[in-house]
Amino acid sequence: MSKQNNRNNRGRKRPDETIMNDNIRAKELRVLSDDGEQFGIISRNEALNIAEDRGLDLVLVSPNAKPPVAKIMDYGKHKYQLEKKKKEARKNQKIIDVKEVKFSCKIAENDIAYKVKHAREFLEAGKHVKLRVFLRGREMANPEWGIDVLNRVWPRLEDVGNLEQPAKRDGRYVNMYVTPIKK
Repeated sequence: MSKQNNRNNRGRKRPDETIMNDNIRAKELRVLSDDGEQFGIISRNEALNIAEDRGLDLVLVSPNAKPPVAKIMDYGKHKYQLEKKKKEARKNQKIIDVKEVKFSCKIAENDIAYKVKHAREFLEAGKHVKLRVFLRGREMANPEWGIDVLNRVWPRLEDVGNLEQPAKRDGRYVNMYVTPIKK
């Protein structure tokens, strides 16, 4: 960071709450440089002068230590490296896609076959499937009807999926969670 920018940033608080340069209030600091060089315990003004001579920032790394620890570094470059690591971590993250297939308690056999066909397609495509039965009115008093529907569906999906969560009542729904079989 140039000396001009360094002077302009003094006294301003970073949006991420990093304390640096003139915002540092401690009288004495344990100062390290970016390349591992240790300056020991020196006054804040002396540390700021060293940072300014090198065209870098003085960043408070550990404010609660006795004495506080500060590092002389190019803060912009440091922040860029952190953002790059976060982006890389997001890229390598696996996104699980969950598809939902809804049934009712009074569903006909051919409708079950049609919905099971869709659930099989989702599982074969590597997606997780949530099977749901919505309980209406008087069906709330007999949630076992919804459990029975899902227990009729499960044998048709056994060969392409693993039962992650068996049929279980959850408020107005009876849910079953099925994941694809790992190849």
